[in-house]
Amino acid sequence: MDNITIIVALLAATLRMATPLIFAGLGGVFSEKSGVVNIGLEGIMVIGAFFAVYGTYATKNPFLGIVYAMVAGMAVSLIHAFLSITMRADQVISGTAINLFSTAFASFMIVKVFHKGGQTDTVTSLPYKLPKFIKDIPIIGDLLNDLNWFVILALILVFVSSYVLYKTRLGLRIRAVGEHPAAADTLGINVYKIRYLCVVISGALAGLGGAALSIGITPVYREGMVSGRGFIALAAMIFGNWKPKGTMWACLLFGFAEAFQIKAQSFGLNLPQEVYAMFPYVLTMLALAGFVGKTSPPAADGVPYEKGKR
Repeated sequence: MDNITIIVALLAATLRMATPLIFAGLGGVFSEKSGVVNIGLEGIMVIGAFFAVYGTYATKNPFLGIVYAMVAGMAVSLIHAFLSITMRADQVISGTAINLFSTAFASFMIVKVFHKGGQTDTVTSLPYKLPKFIKDIPIIGDLLNDLNWFVILALILVFVSSYVLYKTRLGLRIRAVGEHPAAADTLGINVYKIRYLCVVISGALAGLGGAALSIGITPVYREGMVSGRGFIALAAMIFGNWKPKGTMWACLLFGFAEAFQIKAQSFGLNLPQEVYAMFPYVLTMLALAGFVGKTSPPAADGVPYEKGKR
């Protein structure tokens, strides 16, 4: 295998591995820009990964499986929104509860629906076929042929999210609610409505991230397949300074770490497999330790809002 082929394969793997993180990271950006911390992204990704497979299994259509994943993610995020916004519960505790519930619920549903433990049946993956003239383009054709539609959608959504947050009236309202909800309220902005909307958007995106992980990469759901990616997405969001494009670059860095640990064994390095496996998580800790103090979250992030109080 020549160097160009290795680089192309590594780049393609990086993009595939980063895609679920990008979806979940964008979800975190929307939620936290409005002032709601969503630690539950991990659990919502679990729910999305399972329901993408279940929806595909039930309908025989992977596109409907994606719809199942997003709707399920939105449903779970509504629970978090109700607890965090309406009931003003501790947002970290609420998100942690969702993580615990989602993992247990998915395991229960595997047994209930597929009558087995550990993993579901294999389902139809999302079709991905490129025109021959694109495949025949040197290097670029090889790279694009190793991707999937989730990768392309994730990259598009990065720019769409950035446009919405920084170029539209809705984005201005979201940022105002996240920075100073009392002031936004006095201007007639419904703080609760904006926060509910953003948390539900985060649920849809994290559910989509789970779908990208299951039917986008391996068309099966198995216990432990999310494996901390929701938390890595949160780290990427912080590393990216709560901005869509910054989050994307951070996700690509973590995706590279994961792709490297998969591909590294073919590089001839004589290291134990466990060393490669821990690489993405070590990188996450180093990034958080080195950059957390240099980033600035929205001023009201994690602070419940009560109308009439300043």
